[in-house]
Amino acid sequence: MSDNVSLRQLRYFVAAAKAGQFSMAARDEHVSQSTITNAVLALEDELGIKLFDRLAQGVALTAEGQDFFHHACHILDSVHDAIHKPRFRKGNLRGSVRVAASYTVLGYFLPELLARFRASYPDVEIDLRDTDRPGIESAVLAQEVDVGVAVVSNVQKLQRFSHAVLVRSRRQLWVAPTHPLAQIPAPSLADIAEHPYILVTADEAESSTMAYWSARKQTPRVVFKTSSIEAVRGLVAHGFGITVLSDLVFRPWSLEGKRIEARPILDAVPHMEVGVLWHPATPLSTPAEAFLQFLLHAYGS
Repeated sequence: MSDNVSLRQLRYFVAAAKAGQFSMAARDEHVSQSTITNAVLALEDELGIKLFDRLAQGVALTAEGQDFFHHACHILDSVHDAIHKPRFRKGNLRGSVRVAASYTVLGYFLPELLARFRASYPDVEIDLRDTDRPGIESAVLAQEVDVGVAVVSNVQKLQRFSHAVLVRSRRQLWVAPTHPLAQIPAPSLADIAEHPYILVTADEAESSTMAYWSARKQTPRVVFKTSSIEAVRGLVAHGFGITVLSDLVFRPWSLEGKRIEARPILDAVPHMEVGVLWHPATPLSTPAEAFLQFLLHAYGS
């Protein structure tokens, strides 16, 4: 890292990238908006690249900004892990931990965390299993796995488990830059209902989507359903429709390099919550407890 780039600047940059607005990032970091702006400008000057496109309703990462965002997150995560070492780091911990996770979690949330855990505990084997949310619940209760990582906002009777929410990811509208709704700072569900809608079915997204639409007495004009988020990205980027999905799976580019933008929604739409489940009565093994504590430390719980 250049001597002219500080961890604080990286943190403010990451906060702005996640929030999509300098003002919101300033609120999250408890600093003035000018502090965020100056940090980003200093980074752009030092790196010699443009990190954000400035939009009427906020900011969006450029291609170079998206690449730097991943590097910045890696640096901040590494520092966090070094400072917040769980007590199990003492000694050479060995053994295995059985982890069940679902499609969205495996694709967009867990891989980086697994890599960070392995760097801290190289002698702990991770037995990773791909299953749906009901399968995760059953496996945890039957003690076939030590922990499950899932979209816990979809879990029925959450009190059956010991559990913790790791991430609350807001849902936003995804649009192509040329779409009419891209010109509205915060479109409502009624606005969205007037346009062709692409519905994701993976990880019970269809049922959770229709639940909040129904709660607002609105219905999306669904023209296509798919379990592939990458397919949605491509269709939205090419202007075939719009969708509402969480920031966890948002990327500003399709696989073909076409631009996608996100807009906050005027109506109250529930966040998607990703969390961890474990058996409420049986103590975890030491490696499994280390993995659980690692997840909780990683997200400040």
